[in-house]
Amino acid sequence: MAKRGGFQGGMPGNMNNLMKQAQRMQRQMEEKQQELEEKEFTATAGGGAVEVTVTGKKTVSKVKLDKDAVDPDDVEMLEDLIMAAVNEAIAKADEASAAMMGGMNLGGFPF
Repeated sequence: MAKRGGFQGGMPGNMNNLMKQAQRMQRQMEEKQQELEEKEFTATAGGGAVEVTVTGKKTVSKVKLDKDAVDPDDVEMLEDLIMAAVNEAIAKADEASAAMMGGMNLGGFPF
């Protein structure tokens, strides 16, 4: 009498397909992450007086200041403008990351 169930002869087809799907998904995520890291995101503040560019790795790659933004008597305003531009550029990178990962076909996985 033959036994029912079990894993005779290796992984069942469904488990094997699941493993292949997980490996494919991991490869896709790595490719998307690499693609994101190579992108740059630019934001401005103060009507363009301050421009900041960050990479997908969220590191600042460029800061551009308009001469009129540099006022020795109001350094605090320049600091605020730089901070606002950096935060906006990072937010853009975060949005792109979420959109990129959200657009992936995760093959029915609930995450």
